[in-house]
Amino acid sequence: MGKVVLRKGGDKRILKGHLWIFSNEIKEIKGNPKIGDIVEIYQYDGEFFGVGFFNPHSLISVRLLSREKIEIDHNFFKERILSAYKYRKILYPNSETFRLVHGESDFLPGLVIDKYNDLLAVQTFSYGMDLRLNLICDVLEDLFKPTGIVERNESPLRELEGLENRKKILRGDVKDTIFDDDGVKFKIDILSGQKTGFYLDQRENRKVMRRFVKGKKVLDCFTNEGGFALHCAYAGAENVVGVDVSDTAIEKAKVNADLNNLKNVQFEVADVFDKLREYLGKGEKFDVVILDPPSFTKSKRSVKSALSGYREINSTAMKILNPGGILATASCSHHISDEMFMNVIIESSIMARKKIRLIEWRGASPDHPILPSMPETKYLKFGIFQVID
Repeated sequence: MGKVVLRKGGDKRILKGHLWIFSNEIKEIKGNPKIGDIVEIYQYDGEFFGVGFFNPHSLISVRLLSREKIEIDHNFFKERILSAYKYRKILYPNSETFRLVHGESDFLPGLVIDKYNDLLAVQTFSYGMDLRLNLICDVLEDLFKPTGIVERNESPLRELEGLENRKKILRGDVKDTIFDDDGVKFKIDILSGQKTGFYLDQRENRKVMRRFVKGKKVLDCFTNEGGFALHCAYAGAENVVGVDVSDTAIEKAKVNADLNNLKNVQFEVADVFDKLREYLGKGEKFDVVILDPPSFTKSKRSVKSALSGYREINSTAMKILNPGGILATASCSHHISDEMFMNVIIESSIMARKKIRLIEWRGASPDHPILPSMPETKYLKFGIFQVID
């Protein structure tokens, strides 16, 4: 087994709870570890520090798996995944649909598993995890006896690790399944749906929006398969309009509306930026506007343009709200901090000449936990504001 020796002070972040060792924190590599191998980690003075996955071609050279000298085998994965499952059952005792493993936050760096009833979708974002995908599937079959397992490995994060993108069925048979999201049903296609089939991270935020919409006129922008729109319709909104640029997503949203027998919701294929400008030009108003866009930036280089996009949609949304209306607005990029996103909303209110007050500031659902010592594990921001003339 190869050995990685840290520079003096190279263990500071790890001692605080971070799980990544960067290339500039390494003093020496002993042996000849290959990409994806498990290596032992030592402090500069020779004291044992832990074990982790090695990648000499990535800025993240080692992903820490344990501070103890243990075998990374079937039992290791079984214990970690079972621990993650037990935590989710505390959150959702009556459901079998949730984010089962959330990477570093479940101490399985580079591994994401979403559970949709008896189907599982797996993502591997580190070379070490990817090499052990077959082992991980063995563990999942041992624990859950799923009818099917798919991999949804379509992410630029894999490219940073030197991995190609893949999407396929790994085990068993896969068919659509129904997710009962606290009374609202969604038809889930884990092989071709967004992310791993559905946006589970907005689960609690969809439910929170119910309290604001009874008897109201609601606009759900970037509706995708109708997540927020259908929850608002279910909660008694007078009328809901869901807008998305994807024909496929809108067709699935309509299927979900029929599944729930909801008649007070309509869906439209349109570019949200153009549609917001159209509503503004026509003088059309809403009581509630929801903005849940895809990530406007995948890297720090494009943060400036992303902030400009957020300003445009948020300021226009504020202008088409009735006095005292509700704006729910989200950002799912970890490159946009809470402070940056709050500032852009304040700037948007100035552009729109509106007063705003914050009602709630939220994040991802609790099955997407955060390691306080790893800001990289926090990405979703969701603010609910009252917009006052």
